[in-house]
Amino acid sequence: MIDRISNANIQSMIETLRSHQTQATGTSSSVNEPSTTKVGQPSFFDSVKNALDKVNEADVKADAMTDAYDRGEEVPLTEVVLSMQKSSLAFEATLQVRNKVMKAYEEIMNMPV
Repeated sequence: MIDRISNANIQSMIETLRSHQTQATGTSSSVNEPSTTKVGQPSFFDSVKNALDKVNEADVKADAMTDAYDRGEEVPLTEVVLSMQKSSLAFEATLQVRNKVMKAYEEIMNMPV
């Protein structure tokens, strides 16, 4: 089963993204930055955090349904399997997006100036 993504892991990932952004732009990024770039629009980091929270929520839901089924509660097996597949798919998609972003970052950093 996929390990739960903790809040500390999410914060660590966001801090890593911020440090890469700082290196790429040459500007300093503060942890206390405003959370929106324009009025009513979430920042990139808020969008990433929300996406990771949704992936974590799918994993927690799948774990809860599996535990409920194991305890013998009235949970259909098809619902348990579907929730586990949704959780796995969300995690795999997140992993692929992360890999693509890191590859793009590496290509940009290796470009001659």
